[in-house]
Amino acid sequence: MREFLLGYGHFVVAYIVIVYSIYFFILLLSLKNIKPTIVRNKYTSYSKLAGSETVPPVSILVPSYNEELTIIENVRSLLALNYPQHEVIVVNDGSKDRTLEILIDEFQLERLPEEMSKGNGLLDTNPTRGVFHNPLVPKLYVIDKPNGGKADTLNVGINFSHYAMVCTIDADSLLEKDSLIRIGRKFMESPEETIAVGGMVRVANSCTIENGIVKEVRLPRNWWARFQCVEYMKAFLGGRIGWSAINALIIISGAFGVFRKEYIVKVGGYREGYPGEDMNIVIKLHKMMQEQGRKYRIAYCPDAVCWTQAPESMRILGSQRKRWGRGNLKNMWEYKHLIFNPKYKLFGLLSMPYTVIYEMLNPYIKLSGYLALIGYVMLDMTKWPILLAFFGINVALVLLFNCGALLIEEMAFRRYPRLTDLLKMVGVGMLMAFGYVQLNAYWRLRGHIDFLRNNNSWGEMTRQSWATKPAKQATPTTIQKGA
Repeated sequence: MREFLLGYGHFVVAYIVIVYSIYFFILLLSLKNIKPTIVRNKYTSYSKLAGSETVPPVSILVPSYNEELTIIENVRSLLALNYPQHEVIVVNDGSKDRTLEILIDEFQLERLPEEMSKGNGLLDTNPTRGVFHNPLVPKLYVIDKPNGGKADTLNVGINFSHYAMVCTIDADSLLEKDSLIRIGRKFMESPEETIAVGGMVRVANSCTIENGIVKEVRLPRNWWARFQCVEYMKAFLGGRIGWSAINALIIISGAFGVFRKEYIVKVGGYREGYPGEDMNIVIKLHKMMQEQGRKYRIAYCPDAVCWTQAPESMRILGSQRKRWGRGNLKNMWEYKHLIFNPKYKLFGLLSMPYTVIYEMLNPYIKLSGYLALIGYVMLDMTKWPILLAFFGINVALVLLFNCGALLIEEMAFRRYPRLTDLLKMVGVGMLMAFGYVQLNAYWRLRGHIDFLRNNNSWGEMTRQSWATKPAKQATPTTIQKGA
């Protein structure tokens, strides 16, 4: 047993060195590549760009299921975007609440004749029940369909869309007014190569929202949301900027991403039965373009901001993370032939392996590592100073990467004007090492078990009205989506 534990300890040390070396490399790339964003924002007038006819028109797809508390504010914010030509297509996926009714009432929508409500048929989808529109609100269309899951809902929206670019956004999210034009600029910089661009997702809990616009940014009061606020910042600023710089971005968040429609159609659209449909579509795009030997770019735009509601209870957060873990494993298993395959360049040689090593193996390494520590203590193979040093290094590494993301935040964006909020985020980053990261490992492990059981349920999520400022006074609604 002692020999086994000793060997396992060496393996874990090697694992930690590899994982954190890759992440540190990506963080350095993120720090280096944030400079063009700072320069671009300094010298670009997005208000003037929003009036340019050269900006490509975009169809915004909003898959919706039981979204009555947030959908009106969401649609208002999308209709008010600073963008020269766009349409908003809300696809009601058989909601059991009043999502469809309040949209019809709020915007005075009427059912279109059947011949006007047919899509282009580019993707196979389940049948719809009707399309609603009001000529006085020409940018808005609402499609009603039986419940079929998010992938089918997005494919229905793609079939009905009128423009060559499609944007996906969650119904519980709000875009800043110039978010879409910032992503549009990314496409204009390299129109022949760029096929998809993801935006920055920030946590809106406890922020002041008025008429679909974030008026005051604050750190969430709820501790679960606080953890996610720091977590999102680390992933989107400390990670995705770097992965985008080497064209190895493996995911564009379903909460906010823009794609060239023709390429989504070429890879068969979004795939049913995948809780990680946002990762799945990006992997398919990389695979297709690499196999065809075409020059392309899947990019990330950190200054294009989407504000979203984060779960505020351990139960709902756990349900979300189990779904993410299940989707991650399902995607890695299906596309395992891409891993360490030089044919797919850095995406296959670095991004896919890192996802397997960190996202898939991490819960097993982390949880078994704590059991090994207990074994070391019981067999008198270590001393308390060594254990304290181990935990100290762990906290220091977590703090390093969180502070790296905060540095990028302060260099480029400064969305949190209060010094106290920044100091609190540093403290929250430290606290995450004591319980939160372990819970995440456990939830991902449970997600893997769900995958083995072929459990494709979406899980649960709560919604809270944007109109209610204090989170604890809001009346939440629980939704359960089919995948």
